[in-house]
Amino acid sequence: MSKYHFTKDDFKVFEIDGLEPRMDALKTTIRPKLENLGEYFSEYLTEITGDEHFAHVAKHARRKVNPPDDTWVSFSTNPRGYKMMPHFQIGLFRDHAFCMYGTIYESPEKAATAERLLDQIDIIRSIPEDYVVSLNHMRPEKTALRDMSEEDLESALVRLRDVKKGEFLVGKKYLPSNSVLSHDDIFIKELETVLQELVRLY
Repeated sequence: MSKYHFTKDDFKVFEIDGLEPRMDALKTTIRPKLENLGEYFSEYLTEITGDEHFAHVAKHARRKVNPPDDTWVSFSTNPRGYKMMPHFQIGLFRDHAFCMYGTIYESPEKAATAERLLDQIDIIRSIPEDYVVSLNHMRPEKTALRDMSEEDLESALVRLRDVKKGEFLVGKKYLPSNSVLSHDDIFIKELETVLQELVRLY
């Protein structure tokens, strides 16, 4: 029985048609794992950052017609929410799981965060090249750091700063066949390693 790691059945939830059927399956199969991950990694992030972190499991409450294409648990230092600030997130789309850190378009701290990251671009560049960047947290597309030039990174961060819908998240993605998704202990250790890497940008 999986307490933390995602299985192929979890990914198949996003193949279910209809809002209510997909949400019912998401609530019974994926959400308990997100809640468990939230409990574990809110404590872990509090420990490694020195700041208390709170878990926020996606509820998809605003959806009335279209079923969700992804789901996640996010972590921030605000007990009321996470969208307004840089945050960590663990979740999955139909074709991959992910562990990311970044800022999305709702954050009023976007410009200040972008300037800070532009000053830290050497740290971003030192992150392992198999990590990925997302410029839109609602879409599954992600670009490997190895495929981004210095100019690409700078352009992405300038877009975060200057464009209303600009976003920037960096982290790691896992295909359903990845061996780290084979066992709870392996998955937890992998996520700890990724968060230790990403916390350098915190």
